[in-house]
Amino acid sequence: MPKLNQFKTLVIDEFEEEKFHLPFHSHTYYEIIYIMKGSGIHHINKNLLPYKSGDLFVISPDDEHYFDIKKCTRFVYIKFTDNYFNSNKSLFCDDLLLNTPEGFMRDKLLKETVLKLDEPCKTILKNTIENITAYNSRIDVTTSPIVFYQILSIFGLIKETIRGMNLQIKGNHIDNEQITSYIHQNIYYPKLVQIKTISAHFNIAQTYFSAYFKRTFSISYRDYINNLRTTLIEKRISNNQMPIKQIAYEFGFTDESHLSNYFKKRKNMKPTDFKKL
Repeated sequence: MPKLNQFKTLVIDEFEEEKFHLPFHSHTYYEIIYIMKGSGIHHINKNLLPYKSGDLFVISPDDEHYFDIKKCTRFVYIKFTDNYFNSNKSLFCDDLLLNTPEGFMRDKLLKETVLKLDEPCKTILKNTIENITAYNSRIDVTTSPIVFYQILSIFGLIKETIRGMNLQIKGNHIDNEQITSYIHQNIYYPKLVQIKTISAHFNIAQTYFSAYFKRTFSISYRDYINNLRTTLIEKRISNNQMPIKQIAYEFGFTDESHLSNYFKKRKNMKPTDFKKL
């Protein structure tokens, strides 16, 4: 099965055909697909979804799909890579740091259901798509804030439609207690509290996790981790119930020397000296 690649961060593609030009395929980027006219069957993963004029589909890199065209169809594709939203981080609000469009597009429900847009959402969506394609014919839309917000508005329309259909999107919303709870539970496993791991766990864009954490907790993520780890090590040493070697093992250090260097860097003394206090 072919896997398509895209190197530009954003591509707007509009075309009309009687037979879909691609076989069953997947890709490394995301797609928002709007049906301007026509009808047929959208094969996505193992689901068969009838489509008609005005329908909307979202495709993530995990998906495999194909269009079986029954009536000549005009498609509008909005195709973007992970870097598209990352490169527009200055335009993000906090909600987008926690609930990224990419994460939303991966929801299984959106691949099993044809969205039923009612008025005025249906008209707004049509106008939004037309605005994007019109802009695309005149300028480079990749860096356009106007197009960026137009694309974000499509996600708002999808969420509005889902509420109207009484469907439940699993979503990726988390609260700050979940973040701190995860850190405290996994502080003994260095790899699990790396930014790339914790951001993936909570489906927060890795690029923005540090900025969000510092803004929320008024301390950098690295300092928070180091302060917590150091405090726990101090307690272990003060209790005088575990040898330094065992403490090093508990916190994932390679050996006693590794722990000693880490502790000295933060407390200006070796663990053995702290033990004597």
